[in-house]
Amino acid sequence: MEELPTRFQRDLLWKKINICMTNSDNLFGVFNKKTCIYSQVTCIDIGHPYGPEVFAVDVTAAPIAPTNFASVAEAKSWFFTDAALAVHDECCTQLQWALVGTTGLKVTMAFGTKGVQIAAADDWSEQYNSRKASLLNSNNWAKHYWTFTETSDHLF
Repeated sequence: MEELPTRFQRDLLWKKINICMTNSDNLFGVFNKKTCIYSQVTCIDIGHPYGPEVFAVDVTAAPIAPTNFASVAEAKSWFFTDAALAVHDECCTQLQWALVGTTGLKVTMAFGTKGVQIAAADDWSEQYNSRKASLLNSNNWAKHYWTFTETSDHLF
């Protein structure tokens, strides 16, 4: 019969796992929970002064037929670049996605902390914000026109 590890061995293994796994920092809790619902923009008015909630990569004046999604993975890939999805996966401690109808996407995210000795800019929520800003500035966050609204109707 295999011998079970001691408490010390279990604690050491737990620390190794958490050090190796990005985005598992929930020892001090999870904060800054946020839920967004993303919707496709189906009619674009080039003369409209877009607000900060509209992100665009493609430029077109023609009406756009909405894309129907069969899966969450398909919707994520339509709304976001691979780099943007990597930011979500690497910075969010808790992350859950869901389809909204067949044309929208909902995400709830929350961020753990790396600890009290970490500068705010190096913690997960600020890493998310700064990496997102960098991708937005390089036009590498969104693949298509979309809008989002924040909601308190969280997925978890």
